[in-house]
Amino acid sequence: MFDSPKLTQDSIYINGKWGPGASGETFDVLNPATGEQLASVGAGQASDVRDAIDAADSAFSSFAGLTAYERAGILHTAHRLMLERADDLATLMTLEQGKPLKAARTEIKYAADFLIWFAEEAKRVYGSTIPSARADQRFLVLRQPVGVVAAVTPWNYPVSMITRKVAPALAAGATTVLKPAKQTPLTALAVVKIFEDAGVPPGVVNLVTTKDPRIFSNEVLASKVVRKITFTGSTEVGKLLAREAANTVKRVSLELGGHAPFIVMSDADPIHAAKGAALVKFLNTGQACISPNRIYVHKSVAEQFLDTLVARTTKLHAGNGLDPASGVGPLIDQPSVDRMQRQVDNARDNGARVLAGGSRLTGDEYDNGYFFAPTVLADVTPEMDIYREETFGPVAGVTIFEDEDQVVEMANDTDYGLASYLYTNNLKTALRVSEQLRFGMVGINDINPTSAAAPFGGIKESGLGREGAAEGIAEYLDTKLIGISI
Repeated sequence: MFDSPKLTQDSIYINGKWGPGASGETFDVLNPATGEQLASVGAGQASDVRDAIDAADSAFSSFAGLTAYERAGILHTAHRLMLERADDLATLMTLEQGKPLKAARTEIKYAADFLIWFAEEAKRVYGSTIPSARADQRFLVLRQPVGVVAAVTPWNYPVSMITRKVAPALAAGATTVLKPAKQTPLTALAVVKIFEDAGVPPGVVNLVTTKDPRIFSNEVLASKVVRKITFTGSTEVGKLLAREAANTVKRVSLELGGHAPFIVMSDADPIHAAKGAALVKFLNTGQACISPNRIYVHKSVAEQFLDTLVARTTKLHAGNGLDPASGVGPLIDQPSVDRMQRQVDNARDNGARVLAGGSRLTGDEYDNGYFFAPTVLADVTPEMDIYREETFGPVAGVTIFEDEDQVVEMANDTDYGLASYLYTNNLKTALRVSEQLRFGMVGINDINPTSAAAPFGGIKESGLGREGAAEGIAEYLDTKLIGISI
C-alpha cells in the first residue's frame, strides 16, 4: 500500500526497470481533498519516451509470438493480483483522485473485469478462409497484433481506463507505452507493478509519467514505430492527436467528451427517474464522460421529479473520500471549481432557478480542497453556457419539454454523441426514441449501460472506436490476407 506521503517515487518503467527518468526532475502529486502533497514522481522527458518506444518495439516480436493461452495466463494472474490488492489500490485512488472510497472499490472491480474479459478474448482471435474463383487458389485471413501502442489515460478513472486499454493490447499481442494523467500517476504505478508481478515480459508494458503531456505526444506522433494511439480525454486534444496521427497513418482510438441527455417521458415514474438521475449525475462528483449534462423532463411529471431530485441532492454529503459519510468527493483542481461557478452564475443570470447548492463549499473541512456543492438548476434553456458546454462537475440542469419530437430534436442538438438516457414505461416509446437518439450508447431506465463485455464508445465528436467487448480487442488487431496458389 502507498502510505508514505512526500516520497519521491521511481515512476519511469522502461524495459522492465524502474527509475526516476533521464533528467531526474520531478513533479508533485496532490490530494484534491486537502491540498496536501502525497509524493513526487519523475517528470519524464523526450528521451524517456523514445527509450520506452524502443523497448516496446524490441519486445514486440517475441511477445506477439507467445500463444494466446500464454498471454491469457498473464492476464488471469494480473486479475487475481488486482483483486488481492483492491483495498490498497482503492485507498491510493481516493488519496490522489478524491472519489469516495466505496466508489474507488467499485472502480477496482470494474478495472479487474477488463483483465479477465480480455484474458478470454485472447483465445477468440479467429481468422477465416475465403473461397476463391480459381480452383488452384486459397485465401486465408489472419488477425495479427497492430504493433507498438501508445496509451494515454485520464485522471477521472485512473485504474479502469488503464486496464480497458492495456488488457486488450496484451491479449492481442501488442506492446504498450503508457502515459497516465499528471494528476493521478500513483495508481498507474501500482497497476504497472501488478503487470510486472503477473509476469509481463520486460518491454511489453512501459510507463512514462510526465508533467507536460506534449513531451509524450510529440514523440509518439513522430515515431514510425508507434502504430496505434489510444486516448481518453478531452475532445480538443483528441482532435489534435487524430490530425497529427495522420502524418504517419497511425490507427487511432478516441474516447472523448460527452454531453449526455437524460430524458424523462410523461409515462415514466418520476421518482424512480429522479433517483437514477441523482446517482449518475453525481457519480465521481459529476466527473464522468457519461454523466448527464442536459436533463429533459416532461412538464406533466416535472414537479415530482424536481422535488425528488432536490431532496436526494441536498442529502448528499460532500467531503474527503476517506470519510465513510462522504457521498461526493472534491473536484480535481481549482479550474474545475471555477468552471462550475461560471456555469451556475451564467445560468442564474439568464433565468435559471438554483434549487440546491450553487457555490463552492467553505469551512474547515473544505477550504484546502476543491469542493463544490451538489447543485440543481431548474428552467435551463439553450441560451445558457451549461446547456452547451460539458459540465464535468456536480451541477444538474433541468429543462422542461412538452412532446416527443421536441425532446428528441433537443437531445440530438449537440456535437457530442457518447451516452444518453431514456426513462419510459412504454416499450414502443423506448424502442422508437432510442433508435432516434444519435449517441453511441442508450440507457433505457438504466443509468449504467456499461460492462467489460459491452462495447463502450461514442459517435460524432465523442470519439472513434470502441472499448470493451469483442470490439475492444479488434482495435488492436490488423487484418492480413494470404493468397496461396496450389
